[in-house]
Amino acid sequence: MRATEPDGAPRIAVLDILRGIAILGILFMNINDMGGSLWASFGNVRHLGWSQADQIAWWLREVIANGTARCMLELLFGAGMVILTDRAALSVGQRVVMKRYYLRDVLLLGFGIVHLFILLWPGDILHSYAIAALAAFLFRRLRPRWLITIGLVAAVAQLGGAGYFAYYQPLQARAQVSAINAARAAGRPVTADDRKLLAKVATADAKRAKSKADRQARVVAEDKARTGSFATWAAMQWSVTVYLQSQGFELVVFWEAVSVMLIGAALYKLGILQGARSRGFYLRMMLVAYAIAIPLRIVGAIEQTRFDDAPQTIWATVEVAREAMTLGHVGAVCLLVGTGFGATLLRPFIAAGRTALSIYILQTIVCLWILFPPFGLALYGMLGWAGLMATALAINIGLLLLANAYVRRFDIAPVEWAWRSLAEGRALPWRKVSSPPLSGALHRLKGGGT
Repeated sequence: MRATEPDGAPRIAVLDILRGIAILGILFMNINDMGGSLWASFGNVRHLGWSQADQIAWWLREVIANGTARCMLELLFGAGMVILTDRAALSVGQRVVMKRYYLRDVLLLGFGIVHLFILLWPGDILHSYAIAALAAFLFRRLRPRWLITIGLVAAVAQLGGAGYFAYYQPLQARAQVSAINAARAAGRPVTADDRKLLAKVATADAKRAKSKADRQARVVAEDKARTGSFATWAAMQWSVTVYLQSQGFELVVFWEAVSVMLIGAALYKLGILQGARSRGFYLRMMLVAYAIAIPLRIVGAIEQTRFDDAPQTIWATVEVAREAMTLGHVGAVCLLVGTGFGATLLRPFIAAGRTALSIYILQTIVCLWILFPPFGLALYGMLGWAGLMATALAINIGLLLLANAYVRRFDIAPVEWAWRSLAEGRALPWRKVSSPPLSGALHRLKGGGT
């Protein structure tokens, strides 16, 4: 039997492990925007520090981790959608499934808005995933092959669209400009079409230069505001959020999240996410996924560290590489869970998975409200990439220990309790009545069961 939450929601050990790894991993993605300039992370990574240690830390983060925690959470949202709606359909029928599921997501949206506008974290994912889940729900009953096909649309669209418009066309324009300049040097006349192309390229270069200057100005303004007073700090956090939303950032996240949630739903239906396939399957999955992702990531990192304005393949391959790397990580975890050593090593992450929402909020409180703000320890801008990653590691170790201590005494974490109690319309019990059979579930997974 599976372990359950106080509201009857099932707990599956491997999914909790993946969720725990993802929610702790996301701090490595967020801490640079909490402890340094968010705008610098978008285009001037050297601003946060570029010593030898910083470069190593950035490279490891960029190649191995960047975007994968977010992607894993999106996969798990898709799996959770299937689990929750199947359970609800069995107990109350299909008619009320949508109402209950949408209520949970609307409540999660509310928590995300609080995180975004009260705790002032511009990078909140709760509201984005809640909105995306409302759309993904409509596809939940499709067969896995259709879920995967629809889910891959975003990655394929970016690969083709950005590959052509953001990489191939600018590259061709540069080659044509070089040819025109060579013709000029040889004394050949410049045609009207040549002049038109040169004007178009000059306009694009001017726009790019202005964008770069504007971004640098935002970095300077952010550094000043976030090292000033509470008022300047809070105003900056608000302004970043408003700017991102005004630029259509929410639509990008929505498109990405819905797509990966559908893939997650398919992978759960196929028994992949919950560790139900063979060790050979997970080994092949891991090797193939890493073989795709790692070269693309390395090439992308090399392009970014050229620090020039040349077109980059990463603009096209970023989503394919992100999803492939995440699937490699999923395969590695499921492979490890099937061994005695791996099961023991990963068991502590079950607690992190069960308390993921509370951990996510705690990460914001510790970093954004204690360590880095001017009214806290005022460490903003004082740590480079290496220091930030080391800080994230230390915080995560503390949170992992706290989560394991907590679940030994309580059945549900504080933020989870508030969310699910509101969804159920009653106060759920906190304290543990009897130990849930998580260890047994993990033991069965070693033999390939669910």
